[in-house]
Amino acid sequence: MGPRIGPAGEGPQMPDKDSKATMDTEDTYGGKASSEPQNLRPRVFHSIKFFVLCHSLLQLAQLMISGYLKSSISTVEKRFGLSSQTSGLLAAFNEVGNTALIVFVSYFGSRVHRPRMIGCGAVLVALAGLLMTLPHFISEPYRYDHSSPEDMSQDSEASLCLPMTSAPAPTPSNDSCSSYTEAQHLGVVGIMFIAQTLLGVGGVPIQPFGISYIDDFAHHSNSPLYLGILFAVTMMGPGMAYGLGSLMLRLYVDIDRMPEGGINLTSKDPRWVGAWWLGFLISAGMVALAASPYFFFPREMPKETHELRCRRKFLADASSPVSKGENSPSEQNPGESLKKQDDLVQIAPNLSVIKFIKVFPRVLLRTLRHPIFLLVVLSQVCMSCMVAGMATFLPKFLERQFSITASYANLLIGGLTIPSAIVGIVVGGVLVKRLHLSPMRCGALCLLGSLLCLLFNLPLFFIGCSTHQIAGIIHQPSTQPGLELFPGCAEPCSCPSDDFNPVCDPSTRVEYITPCHAGCTSQVAQEGLDKSQVFYTNCSCVSGRGRVLAGSCDSACSHLVLPFILLVSLGAALASLTHTPSFMLILRGVKKEDKTLAVGIQFMLLRVLAWMPSPVIHGSAIDTTCVHWALSCGRRAVCRYYDHDLLRNRFIGLQFFFKTGSLVCFALVLAILRQQSKEAGDKSTASSPGLEQQRLMLGPKKQPEDSSV
Repeated sequence: MGPRIGPAGEGPQMPDKDSKATMDTEDTYGGKASSEPQNLRPRVFHSIKFFVLCHSLLQLAQLMISGYLKSSISTVEKRFGLSSQTSGLLAAFNEVGNTALIVFVSYFGSRVHRPRMIGCGAVLVALAGLLMTLPHFISEPYRYDHSSPEDMSQDSEASLCLPMTSAPAPTPSNDSCSSYTEAQHLGVVGIMFIAQTLLGVGGVPIQPFGISYIDDFAHHSNSPLYLGILFAVTMMGPGMAYGLGSLMLRLYVDIDRMPEGGINLTSKDPRWVGAWWLGFLISAGMVALAASPYFFFPREMPKETHELRCRRKFLADASSPVSKGENSPSEQNPGESLKKQDDLVQIAPNLSVIKFIKVFPRVLLRTLRHPIFLLVVLSQVCMSCMVAGMATFLPKFLERQFSITASYANLLIGGLTIPSAIVGIVVGGVLVKRLHLSPMRCGALCLLGSLLCLLFNLPLFFIGCSTHQIAGIIHQPSTQPGLELFPGCAEPCSCPSDDFNPVCDPSTRVEYITPCHAGCTSQVAQEGLDKSQVFYTNCSCVSGRGRVLAGSCDSACSHLVLPFILLVSLGAALASLTHTPSFMLILRGVKKEDKTLAVGIQFMLLRVLAWMPSPVIHGSAIDTTCVHWALSCGRRAVCRYYDHDLLRNRFIGLQFFFKTGSLVCFALVLAILRQQSKEAGDKSTASSPGLEQQRLMLGPKKQPEDSSV
């Protein structure tokens, strides 16, 4: 209960509340009264607890919409014919706009109306999410059977072998493609790149302004609790993004404009494309709802009540003559006070733009020359490269390597890998807090986590599936001589070059790109207990002119996906264990006056060196393992088949490379910390001989005890 302001013996009255509100207004941040009257908006918008709730929900929705593209990256590739390098560049463009404007955020600080800037940024994020869905609505419906003419329905009979055809099927020429199709393709891809850039620009003010706003107006003892709640809720965003992707990709892409008679695809068909756009629509709506309260928060909020009482008591004690005479730092050591002011002017919030530009390079160079800071940031860059590659292409890797659906891959990542990483971050923070770890022990913990993460990465090289036999593309040397491929058997069929309707010979586990390539001339639909199965019969390329089953051949080792994802999740937890101790190494390793800019420089380097190039690097490595590309108007589009062994070795090899780099950096950090500790011990030993001689002169009886000390 608050103290009574009226005379003794009187109960609290309405004037007490009015005077209390007045005192709260006068004690706002920076000693200025809020420029907006408090009676113009509900009292709830003057509560820092309500702001923490709103900001937690907003950052949760923002991370959902920014992480949703990673959950549907393979679907977007199939829908618009993108290579992995292009899709990786698309994912990296989220960081381009963010990095370009992050310096301005560090400069403006509290100069602007932070809640309104957060609200405007969130509105821009919501608009960018809506812009990401635009390619779906301006594009033609998805045609999964490219062999059928424009005016024919997409059925499976269009891929049959037609022996009576004397000439090959006509293919679209480059002249007819370059006019409209290529322009439409470039327009769609350009819209997605612009949307990703705006998504990064809108997210610039959300986290920095929100954290500084909470820290300014929360009680100093409650600020860590509020920030901990904020980070805990925010970390659920990526997991919910993968969960949303798992739900949306079970729906067909053209669910809003389904053709008459439905479709003949299932989610297990390699030609299946899920409703990737629907997740962006839902996430954008959530961001827009979470952004609405920010336009009602004041620019400056009163401190929490018990903080004001403590501050008034402190000011009352400081106003006494004894306090003024004994505890004034300016009277005790004016030189030290001037020195502190000279140091703090480097990050003062009232610097002009010219002074800020002059100060920033000097602080940047001084910070980068610090060996601990540089090595810790490099280790975090390596870890972030690994995380960015995994977050972007792990769903696609699981789909291709173990022949599972995109929905199931997202479910595994959102249900196992992301929670494991959250647990690792929490455990690392608890260990630092409970054990009161010194910088050297923080370095040892980071080294141990990196080493264990690297060790659990080694078995991933051997858990996977080899590519099954594909007629005309991949031939397994271990197959029996009687089951060799005969490419000439489909020559009379005049099969389209870019058709893709895979079928499987269940007896030999040989896959054909289309029924035409298998020499099949007829189709039979057989009703089963749960679904209908389509068979193609009278196939000249199959022994005994047997039949083949529609769809790709099932993987023989799809059961290995659970051990694989468990090892990945355990490695993610161990890698996340280093998050908090490495951050503490940075905070304790730089000068106090440089901490703010050091953290800003850290995040800027992580974006420029890790989050921007890593998806492109991983996408380029994945493209090098492709063995069969789809062609669209003469250009290389999406990859149809990969060499699974080569894909696994290169994808996991990149992870191993970055984890090794992080381990080396943490080992160097620990070596430098030990060297600094040894030098500090030598200095203390060198300064003790004079004191030792005084003790020897005072009494010889204390010689053994003093010498042992």
